[in-house]
Amino acid sequence: MNRLFGSKSTAPKPTLNGAISNVDTRIESIDVKLAKLNAELTTYQSRLSKLRPGPGKNALKSKALKVLQQRKLYESQREQLQQQSWNMEQAGMMQDNLTNVMTTVDAMKTTTKSLKKQYGKINIDKIEKMQDEMADLMDVGNEIQESISRSYDVPDEVDEDELDAELEALGEEAEFEGLNAGGESETPGFLVDEVKAPEFVDEPPEMGGKVQEVAR
Repeated sequence: MNRLFGSKSTAPKPTLNGAISNVDTRIESIDVKLAKLNAELTTYQSRLSKLRPGPGKNALKSKALKVLQQRKLYESQREQLQQQSWNMEQAGMMQDNLTNVMTTVDAMKTTTKSLKKQYGKINIDKIEKMQDEMADLMDVGNEIQESISRSYDVPDEVDEDELDAELEALGEEAEFEGLNAGGESETPGFLVDEVKAPEFVDEPPEMGGKVQEVAR
């Protein structure tokens, strides 16, 4: 059966990159041939410029024309191969772009599914209720702070004239006490025990000098 109908080919299918590589190889081969033909044409032109008109020059000219014709054929073939290579490269870029787009779409689908799953677990009503409770707690906290920070037995309005009069009275009282203190020479209370005579002494010592020294 395989002899009549043939067998399936097991060779790998050609790829776009492989096809581009083969075309580039053919272009390089044509470039080598064109370089050889150009060298021949340069030689013929040099020889033709030195020959006089005649059969020899005509024969050499005929050869040069054939080489020139071959060069044009190779140049035409080279242009076609370059166009083929460019078309395949464009197809490859389109394929890469499509692959990138599909990858992006798949990633977006996965992300969308994950977001739906996560947001599905969130109850908006519960969040709003929690926000209301937080606002109420903040109001209670503010009321507590106001209650704690309020002052006691302090009138809301204070008469500045009364304060000035009270301050002036305090000043006069301080001056009066200072004058009384300057006229008296009583022994300070904290020095009484120090200047007191011991019990075993019959006559108390003179206190005037010692008291003055201690006061100084």
